[in-house]
Amino acid sequence: MSATARLAEFVVKTSLHDVPPEALACVRRAALDTLGVMLAGASEPAAAIVRRTIRVEGGVPLSTVIGSTLRTAPTWAALANGVAGHAHDFDDTNFALMGHPSVPLFAAALAAGEAEMADGRALALAYVLGFEIDAAIGSALNPDHYVRGWHATASIGTLGCAAAASRLLLLDAEATRHALGIAASLSSGLKENFGSMTKPYHAGHAARNGVWAAMLAREGFTASDSVLEGAQGYVRAFGAPAALDETLATLGRTWHVTTSRVAVKPYPSCALTHAAIDALIRLRTEHQVDPERILDVEIGVHRVTPDVLQHARPATALERKFSMPFCAATALVDGRVDIGSFADGEIANPATRRLMPRVRMVVDDAIPDALERQAWSRVTVRFADGRTIAMPPAGARGHPDDPLSDVALREKFLGCAAPVLSGDEAEGVADQIARIDEVPDVRALTSRLRGNLE
Repeated sequence: MSATARLAEFVVKTSLHDVPPEALACVRRAALDTLGVMLAGASEPAAAIVRRTIRVEGGVPLSTVIGSTLRTAPTWAALANGVAGHAHDFDDTNFALMGHPSVPLFAAALAAGEAEMADGRALALAYVLGFEIDAAIGSALNPDHYVRGWHATASIGTLGCAAAASRLLLLDAEATRHALGIAASLSSGLKENFGSMTKPYHAGHAARNGVWAAMLAREGFTASDSVLEGAQGYVRAFGAPAALDETLATLGRTWHVTTSRVAVKPYPSCALTHAAIDALIRLRTEHQVDPERILDVEIGVHRVTPDVLQHARPATALERKFSMPFCAATALVDGRVDIGSFADGEIANPATRRLMPRVRMVVDDAIPDALERQAWSRVTVRFADGRTIAMPPAGARGHPDDPLSDVALREKFLGCAAPVLSGDEAEGVADQIARIDEVPDVRALTSRLRGNLE
C-alpha cells in the first residue's frame, strides 16, 4: 500500500471513538485560541486585502468569513480565515510540524463543515485527523525540511487540511487518496517571506488548497498514487524520505494531539522570541530594571533561530514580529509585549529605539537540539555599573509542558474577540466553544462569529 493510500485509510476509517478521550479537551482549547486570533486578525491589512479580492471574485455564499459581513465559497472563506488567524502571528504551534497547525486546520474545517452542515463532532474529528497527519509528516521531514527554507505551516499543513476537508466532505478512501495527492502538488510556502503579509497568507493558502483538493477529488479529479514516496514525489522534493514509513506506522497508535500537543502563544510574535520575552519581563520585575542603564543584552538561541528572526533593524510591524532586538527591547522597556506593541510606522517609544542596538543574539550550543526545546533562550543583561543579571536556557509559558491555564486562555480569547464582539457575546461564544463537539450544526457557531468589517 502506498503512503498516500495509508493516510487515506487512516482518514476514512478513524472515528471519534478511536481517539483518546482527552483529545477532545485539546480540541476545545485549540478552538478557543484559534477562533480568538481569527477575530483579532480580521481587521489587519492582510485580511482586509484578501476580503476585497474575494468580493471582486465572488463566490456562492456558503461559508462565513469571521469578523466580517462576508459569506462566500468554502475555498475563499478558508483562505480569508486562515490569513486573519495568522495575521498577528498569535496562533499556536506544534514542534513536530515546526509550524502552526490549528489556524489552517480550523479555517479549512469550518469552511467545509459549514458548507456541508456538519456537526461539532465531525468538526472535532476532522481537526484531529488533520493534526495527526501534519505531525506525522513533520516528524518524518523535520528539522531538515524547515531548515531548507520551507514554511511547514503551508508546505506540510496543506496535506493536513486536505485530510480534514476530505473527512468533512465524506470522501471515500480512493477520493481521499486523490485529494491528498492533489494537495501534495499544491503545497508550498517559503520562510524568506517571514515578516511580510505573505507569511500569514501561508496559513490561508494551506486551508484553501486543502479544501480545494478535497472538492476536486469529490468530482473525480485524480492524482498519482505514489505522490508522497515516489522518485519525483513530495518527500524527496521536500526532505529526507527515510523516516516516512516509521512515522506513518504510528498513526492511530500514538496521538500527537495529546503528546506533542500545541504551544499556545502568550505574545503575538514569532515563537522563537517568546522564551527571551518571558525571561526579560521576569528580570525586569524582579530587579526593577532601568532600561537606560543597560549596557547590553545578550540572548543565546538555538542555531535554527537566526535564520528565522531575520530582522535586526525592522522597518514594519510585521518585521518586528521576527526581530529579537525589537521584542527584547519592548519587553524590557514596557514590561509587556502585546498586539498594541506592533503598530506600523516609527517605533513609538524612544527608549525602545535606543535599546534595540544593544541587543545581540548569539548561537548557544548549550540549547538542546530536541525539536521541543529549539525555541529555548538564555538571557544575560549587563549594566553600565558592572552588574549582570541572567536567566539560564529555558522555554516559554504556553509550551505543552507549561501550558496556559484555562483562565489565561479564556482571557486571551476575550481580549482577541473584543474588537468584533461585545463582552457578553464573547463570553457566550467562549462557552459554546468549550462544548464545540456538542454543537449540532457548525453554523450555530459561525453565525455568532460575524462582524461589521467589510
